[in-house]
Amino acid sequence: MDKLVNNLKEALKAAGIKDGATLSFHHHMRNGDYVLNMTLAAAAELGVKDLTVNASAIFPVHAPLIDLIKQGVVTSLECNYMSGPVGEAISQGILDKPVIFRTHGGRPADIASGQFPIDIAVIAAPAADKMGNISGKFGPSQCGSLGYAFADAEFADQVIAVTDHLMPYPLVEYSIPETQVNYVVQVDKIGDPKGIVSGTTKITRDPIGLLMAQYATQVIEASPYYQDGMSFQTGAGGASLATAAFLKDRMLERGIKGSYGMGGITSYLVDMLEAGCFESLVDVQCFDLGAVESIRTNPKHREVSALHYAAPRPAVASSLVDNLDFVILGATEMDKNFNVNVHTNSQGVIMGGSGGHSDTAAGAKLAMIIAPLTRARMPLILDQVTCLSTPGETIDILVTQYGIAVNPRREDLIQALSASKLPLRSIEDLQKTAEDLVGKPKPLPHGDKVVGQVRYRTGEIISEIYQLN
Repeated sequence: MDKLVNNLKEALKAAGIKDGATLSFHHHMRNGDYVLNMTLAAAAELGVKDLTVNASAIFPVHAPLIDLIKQGVVTSLECNYMSGPVGEAISQGILDKPVIFRTHGGRPADIASGQFPIDIAVIAAPAADKMGNISGKFGPSQCGSLGYAFADAEFADQVIAVTDHLMPYPLVEYSIPETQVNYVVQVDKIGDPKGIVSGTTKITRDPIGLLMAQYATQVIEASPYYQDGMSFQTGAGGASLATAAFLKDRMLERGIKGSYGMGGITSYLVDMLEAGCFESLVDVQCFDLGAVESIRTNPKHREVSALHYAAPRPAVASSLVDNLDFVILGATEMDKNFNVNVHTNSQGVIMGGSGGHSDTAAGAKLAMIIAPLTRARMPLILDQVTCLSTPGETIDILVTQYGIAVNPRREDLIQALSASKLPLRSIEDLQKTAEDLVGKPKPLPHGDKVVGQVRYRTGEIISEIYQLN
């Protein structure tokens, strides 16, 4: 007995694909993913229409979605993050229905609750056996953690594993068990593992970025949470990674040993684990190949589901973000109330998404934004953000090259940082500095059509994105 089928079309037919079905995909292959495109091409060949695509993220490699939308094969999109040509096309109004944007914690919570059911989950499996035991840690397309696919595998009506590396049964070191998988398809390649390294995953060499990283490290050291047992998450941007490198040195100098680092894991956090800065890493997604190697070989580097990572109560009793001390995040825009936009750029074009941004900001004791005060002659701080991604009441500190603003509601942090030599300023003062440098921007014109709905981690719609004029 086995679950092997000859190709994706046979697997989709066996799984009962029909007009109006919802298909889900995970994004651990990032901009190297081939599986979403090949699956939807197979669906189009079967003549299926009106599909909903629920993907944890959409990348430039997924540009073929645009033609499938025009053909009516795909008529609805749900994701946590979107960049590249698809985001640009959605911003122009190509899709009749608004894209539903969730968070990395909100998506699995909605799947688990049955509010947004999945008919067929298609899982890019770097390694699998004939019965559907799946791992991301082996094979030519290894991507490490498969944390975003766990909820899809557990709660979808039908599950198809697509692999380019069939291993002998049983694949003992599985991430997803055969009990959750209905069909297995072997293909030549599920993706390009080099595409995992999407965007900036190297420490910045820019003096401005390095200055902001130094400020951020000093903020952490001056805070009341810098102590043994601290937990930490940072993103994969250049300044954020520089902060991790600086923090590693400071922790080693002071003898501070943290409990866990988490989130999307890079080689820099792996270095901190191996140096003894943390007891463990908890990993929902590997951001580079060094992290992939670590999760395969180091038992202190643990794979976790997106539910465990960031789902809100009552979907789970607790999640890792609930015990997070520090998180370092980015922003395309902020406003005077510390609200943050990470969905659109300064022209209103969709180029990102919350991902774990608002999940970690809600849970962390100190949520810090690192961002330059101006970009391309546009100020970071506006009177009101174009799109609300993360509410300001969950953001504690803004770090720029021109100074540091603390949310006035955090009087404890203001008091703690006032004893340091850090350049503290009000956010209104930073806004004025930015406008003195590049001018005050005019409000963006937009049409009346809503092209995106931003759902907060607990499910409510907190913002809408409008079609560009």
